[in-house]
Amino acid sequence: MSSFSSRWRAEMCRGSSRWRAGVLMGALLVSGARAECPADVEAAAVAAAIVNRTPVHAVPGLTRMEDGLCGRDKVVRFLAQAWGAPVGHKAGLTNPAVQQRFGYGAPLRGRLFRAGLLPDGAQVPAAFGIRPVFEADLLVEVADPHALARAGSPDAALQALSAVIPFVELPDLMVGDPGALSGPMLALVNVGARLGVQGTPVPARSGGLRAEALASMTVSVRDGTGAVLDSAQGSAILGHPLNAAIWLARDLAAAGTPLQRGDLLSLGSFSRLLAPKPGLDIVVRYDGLPGNPEVRVHFR
Repeated sequence: MSSFSSRWRAEMCRGSSRWRAGVLMGALLVSGARAECPADVEAAAVAAAIVNRTPVHAVPGLTRMEDGLCGRDKVVRFLAQAWGAPVGHKAGLTNPAVQQRFGYGAPLRGRLFRAGLLPDGAQVPAAFGIRPVFEADLLVEVADPHALARAGSPDAALQALSAVIPFVELPDLMVGDPGALSGPMLALVNVGARLGVQGTPVPARSGGLRAEALASMTVSVRDGTGAVLDSAQGSAILGHPLNAAIWLARDLAAAGTPLQRGDLLSLGSFSRLLAPKPGLDIVVRYDGLPGNPEVRVHFR
């Protein structure tokens, strides 16, 4: 098993007071924000709290989703100063149960950073975030961004991908009181993106993978004893997990920031949001995909 990277410990867990001060000063020099959108200094403070793993405070008056999305884009720019360039996108709230929990009935998107993507079998502190949770997820790698945005079916979407990748997402609810986490606030904190553990990629256009298998597969979350903590069919995500990939491609194209070849997309949660504990081993298995692939993480 791999150890938690020194870069993550230095930049993401402990944070940097010099970076925090620089971002806040830089934010004061940025102009042109809409009155309803969180101010640049507010977005910088949110990003600094995320990097330093301190609870994010609610932005007063943040009630409209368009303002949460505007603030998210600012927060992501500040996060990139600490974590490096993004490597892809995540779709959140793609499962009806998760939508109900956060009181927002549509998907949201955030950015993924390579510094937060860990290899199969990674050992991760159980307290990796402010309000850490984990979930069974799935990554896909984009081969043809334009074809994905035009895809009219999961079969067409599969042809626009190069791989599907087992994935345990390790998101962070970021705030002191997750019960008060609204849709706009969830958008502002980049949909809770922090960490994730990748398994071995399954080729999308060879090796017998079919779109219908992604909908009918059983995704199970098991502990080290083999006990099932949760399970669901692939259709738990928007009726078909590749519908989340299509949604991301179209939403980004509509925003004028289309996908790029090689982007990684996190499709959302098949499982409930579960709590990590020290000593807990987790295996997520995808029965019905070629080889019934798995991905593992150990919480320490």
